[in-house]
Amino acid sequence: MHFPIESVRSAYPALADGHAYLDGAAGTQVPQAVIDAIAGAYRAGLGNVGGAFPASHRSDAIVAACRAAVADLVGGHPDGVVLGPNMTTLTYRLAGALSREWGPGDEVVLSRLDHDANVRPWVQTGATIRWAEADPVTGELPVEQYRELIGERTRLVAVTAASNVLGTRPDVAAITALAHRAGALTYVDGVHATAHGPVDMRALGADFYATSAYKWSGPHIGAVVADPALLETVRPDKLASSSDTVPERFERGTAAFADLAGVTAAVDHLAALAPGTGTRRERLLASMTAAEEHELALFGVLLAGLETMPHVTVYGKPARRTATAYFTVAGRTPLEVAEHLAARGVNVWNGHNYAWELTAVLGIRDAGSAVRAGLVHYNDRSDVDRLLEGVAGLGS
Repeated sequence: MHFPIESVRSAYPALADGHAYLDGAAGTQVPQAVIDAIAGAYRAGLGNVGGAFPASHRSDAIVAACRAAVADLVGGHPDGVVLGPNMTTLTYRLAGALSREWGPGDEVVLSRLDHDANVRPWVQTGATIRWAEADPVTGELPVEQYRELIGERTRLVAVTAASNVLGTRPDVAAITALAHRAGALTYVDGVHATAHGPVDMRALGADFYATSAYKWSGPHIGAVVADPALLETVRPDKLASSSDTVPERFERGTAAFADLAGVTAAVDHLAALAPGTGTRRERLLASMTAAEEHELALFGVLLAGLETMPHVTVYGKPARRTATAYFTVAGRTPLEVAEHLAARGVNVWNGHNYAWELTAVLGIRDAGSAVRAGLVHYNDRSDVDRLLEGVAGLGS
């Protein structure tokens, strides 16, 4: 399918500054439609939810629309969409609530491939932790090890749908099938994965699917999506006076209503990346498939270019991945590389990027870790060429 990259890029005002935004794995730019939705919500007037007046009704409608949009994006149910400031905060909230039912000796299976936001909240519950190891050469997360790790005391298996530094896409469906066979719940970190292709949380076997809108062209809002019936069984800490209904009882305090309007606009934007018809869910699946094909085609050029440079080491060789490269340059710290590229108008990240366990496995955490360059749907060939030119210049 032809991907209309010129029209896609024209939707993003920030790209007009001429920089190559290869920092999308840490947060994307937002299209004009999202900016307009947020400004429009404020302009129209907002009130807190549940009131008898029009401004409150507008906030009610914004919240409902946001839940429906996120559900369409990941293949969930609107009544199971828990909204919050970010994935980390929501994961801590769910970890605290779920672990209330766990006892001494109960186990959680974690992976060293994961972002620390899907590691530390579970470690800090006090459960017994069993670790799934990532292959330090390929960056893969072998499924077979889970047959030994998951047992009758396993209460939850937490795993990423895509590594935020190596791009590795583990066989999540196979891992969650093993967890469910043992009667355990599954918590899938989809923060990195959601921006890079179509998502079906049911096909992944995710009891809980976490995502963050600012990774897919939205504002800084997080969401965890689950079956509403499952959420009914979980009792989080909450104010005595706040709603006890699902999903509201997981949402502490007053929401950022205007930002929620921006989330809906971001989902609608993603659904229109490529031409298509049908329901929003159907258009999302088609658009995100086209976006993934576009990203991976560009990434082939980026990866091949880096791998031909003798002064560059690229980490990970996963069979299935997002368009995300993690590399070091001989004789330069990752920060020096990032500063060199920034001076040439190329935005990349350096450091562990919260892949705390993985960078230790790779043996690079104590040396500043590596440089991360990630493609999203608004990147084009010129972005890739500028990165490669800048990195090549460090070899002389």
